[in-house]
Amino acid sequence: MHQSFDFIVIGGGSAGYAGARTAHDAGARVAVVDGAAELGGLCILRGCMPSKTLIYSAEVLHLAQHGTAFGLDIPHARANPAALQERKRRMVAEFASCRVEQLQSKRFHLFRQQARFTGPREVTLTDGTILTGKHFLVATGSVIAHPPVPGLDKVKALTSDDVLNLDHIPKSVIVLGGGVVACELAQYLQRVGSQVTLIQRSPHLLKENSPEAALVVEKALRDDGMHIFTKTHIEKISPLSKGGAQVTFTHGERRLTRRATVLFNALGRKPATQNLGLELAGVKLNDSGHIQANKFLRTTNPAIYAAGDCTGPHEIVHVAILQAETAARHALGKKASPVNEAHLVKIIFTDPQLATAGFTEKQLRDRGIPYVAASYPFDDHGKSILMEARRGYVKIFARKPDGRLLGAECVGRDASELIHAPAVALPLNATVHDLLRAHWYHPTLSEIWTYPLEECAASLAG
Repeated sequence: MHQSFDFIVIGGGSAGYAGARTAHDAGARVAVVDGAAELGGLCILRGCMPSKTLIYSAEVLHLAQHGTAFGLDIPHARANPAALQERKRRMVAEFASCRVEQLQSKRFHLFRQQARFTGPREVTLTDGTILTGKHFLVATGSVIAHPPVPGLDKVKALTSDDVLNLDHIPKSVIVLGGGVVACELAQYLQRVGSQVTLIQRSPHLLKENSPEAALVVEKALRDDGMHIFTKTHIEKISPLSKGGAQVTFTHGERRLTRRATVLFNALGRKPATQNLGLELAGVKLNDSGHIQANKFLRTTNPAIYAAGDCTGPHEIVHVAILQAETAARHALGKKASPVNEAHLVKIIFTDPQLATAGFTEKQLRDRGIPYVAASYPFDDHGKSILMEARRGYVKIFARKPDGRLLGAECVGRDASELIHAPAVALPLNATVHDLLRAHWYHPTLSEIWTYPLEECAASLAG
């Protein structure tokens, strides 16, 4: 068989569906190719939705176990792994069924096959079908990375996929890595009953964030009972005779060994670009292995675009969707706006949560942008105090001399929700003075932003 389309999408996850939908709405004849065992993509099946479902359950458990702080007597709060998994499966199935219905709609031609480029404008599917297209969007996502850590390939290590499907609570877990997935799922495991040891190479956890914010999260993890080692070097990983693993590593000037019944490889993901035949299509990869693309997500082959984890640089669902929409519009000659990095929102769902919007303070310094900054702690704010949510702070960055908002940082309870106040202000080019004209209701967590806003305004006036 041989079929032709205006726009062919490889991958039916969040980016792929967004690109297909946008192309269809622009009048294109669209094909979607996805040969995965299940339709839905990483976010729905093995990422955002299952992980946040389990993390939220663990947060409820944690609050129940600390009920005495709220004047409550809850003597037997504990995790039920079978019930946790059943609830997670129910949630995932609900979201996945919606995505399947969307992909199977008459708007698209859906091919449940794997695709491989066999020319600059041609892919061949696993059943031999050949598809030619005017434009393509590669949205194949990412896969678990297996770095060359000595002995890692000799031990049965769990991945995030495995952790999300655990039907029991491991007695002890060693987590390799200190990034977003490592910290979120390590805290989940600790809270549902495992004894977790986290081993991280960098000087502090969550290395892409400010040390100040990361240390707030790290202290919370330690207070949960987690054993954390940062600034380490793993020398060797060995299997134990009765199952589990042993990790030998250096920490400062000490050589340490830790054992656990389960080893969790949380050392990151890599772009899913293998076996796509990109070289036959003239599509180049960059040094990190991601698909090389310009600001409109166009690759080194003008007919082929890429979006999401396979092109990066951010493994964030809403960014993948924005990229795919930009790519589809640009490919079809419609008005397209590149993803604005100055408005980027990033969130980590630990407890406390960590969220940023716009430029970080390091980025402002590196770029030499003149700014003022102010912060305010949760432990001096009415609503957070009565919620027993005293950890963390909010911080505002505003441009000199006009006070235009440049960025914000929040680490604390419900930071994932709080960050959207400054996130909305950024694309509106709002100033701190504009934001102070808004009604900030008392007592709410959101009104905590008024304190650094007022301090920035006073600093600019002075």
